[in-house]
Amino acid sequence: MLVWLTQLGISVAVPLVGFLWLGVWLCNDLGWGKWTIAAGLILGLSGAVSGLRSSLQILGRMSRDKKEDLPPPVAFNEHE
Repeated sequence: MLVWLTQLGISVAVPLVGFLWLGVWLCNDLGWGKWTIAAGLILGLSGAVSGLRSSLQILGRMSRDKKEDLPPPVAFNEHE
């Protein structure tokens, strides 16, 4: 489970930081203008949301699979 939580953090943080860094680099070093920072922020946020959504879907499938492996709970009105 710790591996999946780490993967969740990486899949959210890396796109956001990477695209934002790219936008700042394009603005400062190449002089493309402030719009590159905004574009980097928008692309980074969309990548982070996409990574978060896919990681949560995988975690949901994993928890659903674990619940299916468990035996059904004992009902007090059904005796053998």
